[in-house]
Amino acid sequence: MANDPIHQFQIAKWIPIEIGGLDFSFTNSSAFMVATVAAAGAFLFLTTSSRGLVPSRLQSVSEMSYEFVASMLRDAAGSQGMKFFPFVFSLFMFVLVANLLGLFPYFFTVTSHIIVTFALALLVIGTVVVYGFMKHGLGFLKLFVPQGVPAVLAPLVVLIEVISFLSRPISLSVRLFANMLAGHITLKVFAGFVTSLSALGFVGVAGSILPLLMTVAITGLEVLVAFLQAYVFAVLTSMYINDAIHPGH
Repeated sequence: MANDPIHQFQIAKWIPIEIGGLDFSFTNSSAFMVATVAAAGAFLFLTTSSRGLVPSRLQSVSEMSYEFVASMLRDAAGSQGMKFFPFVFSLFMFVLVANLLGLFPYFFTVTSHIIVTFALALLVIGTVVVYGFMKHGLGFLKLFVPQGVPAVLAPLVVLIEVISFLSRPISLSVRLFANMLAGHITLKVFAGFVTSLSALGFVGVAGSILPLLMTVAITGLEVLVAFLQAYVFAVLTSMYINDAIHPGH
């Protein structure tokens, strides 16, 4: 069980709660989602509370995170998109911190579960649809009718655009989930090789050097992927928000 690469993704009930036949239990996944929000909030609050004119290193990290997301959103959706900055920044920090927390031994990676990433993706798409109709009314449907399309091709193009739009929450959630799941399984497999070979004596220890080097390399890659996936999730969210603000192609 210790070397089982799938065991790290199992949901465990910490506080069983059942109401009206529905399971509302507080699980390890719930706990680490709370920990993610608490860790991100505490980091931003503690590093910016002093508001020094000469920022400390940690304050610089917070300010760079702020500017990074603000610049990304501004480039994707224009100045009007900045009204969504708290939303996009919160998503970016949640995904980033959740990914990083999952790299610690015996910690739980909430973004490795499709139900979590799909819920985040639905939140994004729901925000886009609700704001799009609130701001533009039926004009939001221009999103599915690209300009300059010949009338004879319009039905086919509209169908393709609708399917593409409906697939957004799937692609957005699966991309994050699959990357975190695959990376953690690979890391666990190589770490398991190191543990198993080390128990075989001198020859096993010598043979475990290569898996150990791979484990270190994959860990470094996973740190990069943690940042990259948070960035991809945030930049795609910004692009979808642009569609809500400017539905015309």
